[in-house]
Amino acid sequence: MPSKTTAVVILNWNGRELLSRFLPGIVANSGQAEIIVTDNASTDDSILFLQEHFPEVRIIQNLENGGFAKGYNDALCKVKADYYVLLNSDVEVTPGWLDPLVKLMESDEAIAACQPRILDQKNRNRFEYAGAAGGFIDKFGYPFCRGRIFNSYEEDQGQYDDIREIFWATGACLLIRSEAYHSQKGLDEDFFAHMEEIDLCWRLKNGGSKIMYCSTSTVYHVGGGTLSKLSPRKTYLNFRNNLILLCKNHAPGFFLFKLCVRMNLDGIAAFKFLLSGSPMHFFAVIRSHFSFYRTLPTTLRKRRALRKSIRSYATTAIYRRSIVFDYFLFGKRKFSDLNKEQFHE
Repeated sequence: MPSKTTAVVILNWNGRELLSRFLPGIVANSGQAEIIVTDNASTDDSILFLQEHFPEVRIIQNLENGGFAKGYNDALCKVKADYYVLLNSDVEVTPGWLDPLVKLMESDEAIAACQPRILDQKNRNRFEYAGAAGGFIDKFGYPFCRGRIFNSYEEDQGQYDDIREIFWATGACLLIRSEAYHSQKGLDEDFFAHMEEIDLCWRLKNGGSKIMYCSTSTVYHVGGGTLSKLSPRKTYLNFRNNLILLCKNHAPGFFLFKLCVRMNLDGIAAFKFLLSGSPMHFFAVIRSHFSFYRTLPTTLRKRRALRKSIRSYATTAIYRRSIVFDYFLFGKRKFSDLNKEQFHE
């Protein structure tokens, strides 16, 4: 094993049941890594449970539930390690899961972060929503994954048994250099939750770093441990945050045009929710846009500040077509259906 230190940091909010299910495996299968549970002001008995059953696990208690981003930022300023693993409390790890990730990081100093293969904990041969076999974005900033495009999931048949550069790594299980994390001032707390890891990866790539996928490590993710995929709150955060990360990080060329196209596509998605009998999701999209407009001056200030440290705008692992058009109009449901010549390498 490399001599560098690793801290596995699990963010918890009222997740006592998830901790009881998955923490034993994390403790047993994470080698010499320090295991830390960061509690976001839970109101259940999570802390008491940890103190009674896992005295070897370090507990960091945040004073408030500031969401995923602030929760990790508050905690990681108190953690000394060369590598951080941001790990969801609803993730089941496997024996030896951590070693391949650390070895990959050690192989190239340009790699800032990586993720393992993410499979569905309930349907164990299927890729999971949050990360699958590595994250990508299309030319309008829509994120998708190898193994999962929108609501189409692939079975794991070895088609992604590789190690390759991706655009973003999932926050469900993200190994990142502590130096890289702090150089970017961590996660953007204005996101609260959802897509903040994509924003962080985009910033790192604009700074010249690589983000990688490592198939020789596998974990299983339940998903929806805090917010269900059917939650209007999650719809609101995903649509709002996707606009923020696009506005913050996209290169100047055609930026305003793409932002206008995105807003129109979001409008179509909103009416699709309405026509399909999901009015709460329709209103969630509308609210997300008003929130984006309200915070636009702050986002533009961040954009201007970030431009000072950008070496060259990221191009690797961006799909030069619209994933929305390809999926909904042309029926391309799998990553293998996409035109490989349309990816920046």
